[in-house]
Amino acid sequence: MNKKDIANIRKQFKLDNHLMNIREIFNVYVQKESAEIYHQVCQPFPLLDHEAQELFLANFKKVLTGHLDAKLFELKFRRDVDYSTQGILFEGLRADSEDWQDNMLDIVGKIFAHAVYEFDTVVTFIRGEYRKPTKKRNQESEEGGDDEVYSNEFILCSLNKTDLPKKALLFDYIEKEFKSYHIVDPIINLDSPMSGFLFPTFNDNAADVNHILYCAGKVNQPDFTFIEKVLDCEDIMTAQDDKDCFDFILKEVIGDEVDSAVISNVYEEIDRVVQENQEKEDSEPPTLDHRDIERILTVSGVENVETAKVEHAFKSVVADEKHEFKASSLIPKNIKISTKVANVTINPKDLKNLKYITYEGKRCLLLEVDEEVVVEGFRLESKTL
Repeated sequence: MNKKDIANIRKQFKLDNHLMNIREIFNVYVQKESAEIYHQVCQPFPLLDHEAQELFLANFKKVLTGHLDAKLFELKFRRDVDYSTQGILFEGLRADSEDWQDNMLDIVGKIFAHAVYEFDTVVTFIRGEYRKPTKKRNQESEEGGDDEVYSNEFILCSLNKTDLPKKALLFDYIEKEFKSYHIVDPIINLDSPMSGFLFPTFNDNAADVNHILYCAGKVNQPDFTFIEKVLDCEDIMTAQDDKDCFDFILKEVIGDEVDSAVISNVYEEIDRVVQENQEKEDSEPPTLDHRDIERILTVSGVENVETAKVEHAFKSVVADEKHEFKASSLIPKNIKISTKVANVTINPKDLKNLKYITYEGKRCLLLEVDEEVVVEGFRLESKTL
């Protein structure tokens, strides 16, 4: 799934939406440490009161919120697994209500066979149908819109912790006195899902049952045990992992010292690849192998770029020689330069305007600008060196 596909389905999680038909919701309350199921209940989602529906819908949106390869990961199922999660979910898509619950309880069993939490948890599953018009409605001909839609069944899971309510002091208007107020019932934290997933994924409006969209609890911190043991999926590299490996390759090929313009050129060339892909509206994000990296370094002005040197640097940080970096993961949003005097944050494309020079025996950062500089409302005086 690309970010557009994810955004399309996420925005449909709203009340009374005919394009998102959530038929059932299955909640399983699991006690801490013992991992025993204390309570489970399955009911038609439309029968929940509107306030409860809104709370759950906001939670489901959170499961589908975040950057790809940082918070959200499209995973591929492994083939060498008996009674795999892929098979359980596939059966659950069209099973009757009782069998579907049994399928989901099997997944709950997998989750708590490999994790122990210090708090009670609630695992929520929903099953429904996601519809998307094949084309926008033409106002003149009144064709399109809901006349013809793509329709796909899906299962979404959300794993949430429970919090113990805090003691509070309240004022009783009737008795006109202050009283301590303490609720013993745990609160289900729907604002910050610990993890979750969507099955199947959707590419070009078609379901892909060989992949699952996994949501990590924290950015660049996927639960690899959950991925391998619960979802039965192949290993992944996060966007941060890709960026760290790429930076190491650059250092190995370029060396410890480099002109700021060269690094700026490298990021500009990668960004050009990303932009061209977006213009083509290609569903697959662009990737870079060692040959692409060699070309990028060469056109960016790096001297003495040798194929053997790039391959050696590539193999020293990536176990799989056929690994391809996602281009979008390699461009930092901004670059932070930290010194004892000041910290500077700059856009990667502006690095070429930054120079590291020696002036009157002192090391200085020289930043070329094309407008007046205003500090605390005052325009700085310009001097010629």
